[in-house]
Amino acid sequence: MLEYLLFDLRDTFSFLNLLQYITFRTAYATITAFLIAWLLLPLLINVQRRKQYGEIIRSDGPRGHTVKAGTPSHGGIVISIALLMSMVLWMKIDSLNTWLCVIVLISFTILGFIDDYIKIHLKNKKGLHAKAKLFGQFIIGTIIAIMLVRFGQENTTYLYFPFFKNSYVDLGFWYIPLVVLMIMSSSNAVNITDGLDGLATGLIIFVAVGFAVLAYISGRIDFSEYLSIPFIPQAGELAVLAAAIVGACAGFLWYNCHPAKIMMGDSGSMSLGALISTLAIITKHELLLIILGGVFVLETVSVIIQVGHYKLKKKRVFLMAPLHHHYEEKGLKETTIVIRFWIIGIFFLILALSTLKIR
Repeated sequence: MLEYLLFDLRDTFSFLNLLQYITFRTAYATITAFLIAWLLLPLLINVQRRKQYGEIIRSDGPRGHTVKAGTPSHGGIVISIALLMSMVLWMKIDSLNTWLCVIVLISFTILGFIDDYIKIHLKNKKGLHAKAKLFGQFIIGTIIAIMLVRFGQENTTYLYFPFFKNSYVDLGFWYIPLVVLMIMSSSNAVNITDGLDGLATGLIIFVAVGFAVLAYISGRIDFSEYLSIPFIPQAGELAVLAAAIVGACAGFLWYNCHPAKIMMGDSGSMSLGALISTLAIITKHELLLIILGGVFVLETVSVIIQVGHYKLKKKRVFLMAPLHHHYEEKGLKETTIVIRFWIIGIFFLILALSTLKIR
């Protein structure tokens, strides 16, 4: 928005011409989101401590998590505020891509906040009923999918395959359920992973870095042609958003690293998960999200295996699911698990970006 507001002043103040460059706006979107999150979070922490609003720890969770009871939550609200303010300042607001991401961010933040409110303020450990949560995710995902197919570009319904040059299939109508499935799955995958101090936050930063790169080159016709990836007009604006995610999450991680002073809550994990899947969908890197978010996939698969195997055999594969709790039960320290999962996340990031040259 700053580019539009200050457009007429460019002749007088030549440095304002910098606003037309995506790389400049990307850098300052990161800084803006970081500062907003970093400055607002202590205020939220103090308010919640005074009112004694804090995390509710389930009795069937890891034994070592009882010390986390009472830790301030709702940090995702601040992350969303930081992202929205950064988007308004540094992104172009006349782009469909921008508004799709705004809708996803706000709607999933509200849905997650309702879940957090029921858990923390109404003292109901189960939170929003699973069916109600899934229904809300389904409705939001369907709206986004229809808007993409209705107002998107010609190749919107194409599904591109990583590792292969110019390889894709046109899904037509079936692209809508794919989008809905991706948004729902990604939202829940991040939510499942958000169980240790800083774990999901750090992994989201790595994924966002990857999409910042992918969005930027997808929005450049010269780079996209050279790398044989689909050219997406105005996709470069999503690099600004991805950078803002990095900044907001870094500001949150300042207080969320072990021992965490505040938790993200579903308002953060659900919205961030849905947002990264939206970035993947718009930039036409749907399948690459599986690699880029590899740790989130492993965490989700561990839950599916645990539940499925127990229903069939009445035996558990893991000591506890998701996967990070399994290693907790084996005696590994929380910080050790988080750092090792971060390392794996970095390797998934490298692998995902390497596909650009492999193809």
